Amino acid sequence: MSAKFLRAALVTTLALAGFPLAASFAAPASAQGIELRIGPDGVRPIIRDRDRDRRDRDRGCSPREAQRAAAQEGLRRAEVVRVTDRSITVRGFSRRGPEQLRFANRRGCPLI
Repeated sequence: MSAKFLRAALVTTLALAGFPLAASFAAPASAQGIELRIGPDGVRPIIRDRDRDRRDRDRGCSPREAQRAAAQEGLRRAEVVRVTDRSITVRGFSRRGPEQLRFANRRGCPLI
């Protein structure tokens, strides 16, 4: 009777010892879209939407956004004259006369 009990205890111990290894192999696959942030309000899980991140990264500066950015920089009658994969060129008039601005074709339209 004690041999059966000893054998059952040994099998249970081995099964439980292997469980954390199996759980550690499965955890990264299921938690890749989750980020844990630790702050003053404790630990918060952040679930990332990879498709949205990819769309935001792929979307660059549109000509209309470049015209708005040029107007914010003080350019009047802004007109897009050239669009490439890397930049958008806008011409218009400032206080000093005709002027040309180049914006990077990235999200946010940073001025080059």
